[in-house]
Amino acid sequence: MTDYSFKDLALAAPLERALTEKGYTNPSPIQAEAIPVLLRGHDLLACAQTGTGKTAAFALPMLQRLYEENRRPQQREVRTLVLSPTRELAVQIADSFRAYGKHMRLSVSLAYGGVAQSPQRRALKNGVDVLVATPGRLLDLYQQGCMDLSGVHTFVLDEADHMLDMGFIHDIRRIAKELPRERQTLMFSATMANSIAELAERLLKNPRQIRIAPAATTAEKVEQKVYFVEHANKRDLLVHLLNDHADGNPDELRLIFTKTKHGANRLATQLTRDGIAADAIHGNKSQAARQKALDRFRKREISVLVATDVAARGIDVKDITLVVNFDLPMEPDSYVHRIGRTARAGASGLAVSLCCGEQLSLLMAAERLIGYSVPEDSDHPFHAEPIAIRHRNPSKRRDDRAPSGKRGPSFSNGPRKKNFRRNNKHMDRKGRRRAPKAAQA
Repeated sequence: MTDYSFKDLALAAPLERALTEKGYTNPSPIQAEAIPVLLRGHDLLACAQTGTGKTAAFALPMLQRLYEENRRPQQREVRTLVLSPTRELAVQIADSFRAYGKHMRLSVSLAYGGVAQSPQRRALKNGVDVLVATPGRLLDLYQQGCMDLSGVHTFVLDEADHMLDMGFIHDIRRIAKELPRERQTLMFSATMANSIAELAERLLKNPRQIRIAPAATTAEKVEQKVYFVEHANKRDLLVHLLNDHADGNPDELRLIFTKTKHGANRLATQLTRDGIAADAIHGNKSQAARQKALDRFRKREISVLVATDVAARGIDVKDITLVVNFDLPMEPDSYVHRIGRTARAGASGLAVSLCCGEQLSLLMAAERLIGYSVPEDSDHPFHAEPIAIRHRNPSKRRDDRAPSGKRGPSFSNGPRKKNFRRNNKHMDRKGRRRAPKAAQA
């Protein structure tokens, strides 16, 4: 909580009115630090986790400038541009601009893939004050001559780390080349990897830097647990966990992460058969289907949403009380992003990881990133103590190497045993050379 209110920021009356109507009085830490910097016209590189209020941190100063300029866009003109990695996040950012600018004469448009281009082309024809877009669709429309980017005065890269993870680096550079050199550029990222620093050096001019939380730290109010379980028992454990969690409040929202799109579909179907209302969201679903699933989730028509990492960045639902890593993420950074879907806006939440033996290395990678071991919870009917022992004691983890550090032969039944005998016909099973047959006789 900051020691001053939004009124102290001297925002335009229409913006103050919108904030009051939404019940916002005090800015969050990222808003308190970023808004004054942006109102002074500086470029900004900000490291902040999801759920910290960063959309308002850049939207309010952008709306303030549009209000002060007090003019309408020309045909095909884009005045401010926000790039987002996913369609869902783009929709939410656009909704935020509309909410904060509801008392202004403001045009906000969206451009993202997975839907027909015609409505987006029509919306751009008369020019827009704010365009929120995903990189691929933006380039498609630009190359068709649907927009003029030469007048963009504010350029925002939101979730920059995720955009790089998704391979958008070349699209971002191509877009930046079409923008005017004299502009205000903002980059927001949950982590500050070398690739982010390199991109910032290319795009930003003497930026102010803000770090609300150290890179790769987890939200303080997220309670974390790991359940060790055999792979075959994971779904039964999940059902047990969801039913147990629902005892407190059946209306609570739960978000589950899987590794693959097919796995998300299959798990949602299985949970529904088990009497738990669930739906899936992932990149293969159409935009309409993804939005429908999100709307059902927000309205509590379903209590469980199963998602992949790509889709998860667009899920901004305040009342998620439980996040479950059904499959641990391949990239450690994703662990931080996943559990950040709960405990948003100051609330508390629980994040549980179901870890089988095959995913121990992924758990340990996440723990190295956050700097501590996730607390173990063995109070469930599917606890796998052998896996827990391997996690607690590194020396107990399976290692096929011989004491010398070189891989030794295996005498288990199967092909390796046969190969050893065929390739070592002059050796006995202890590795000693056999005596010649004549000598044996």
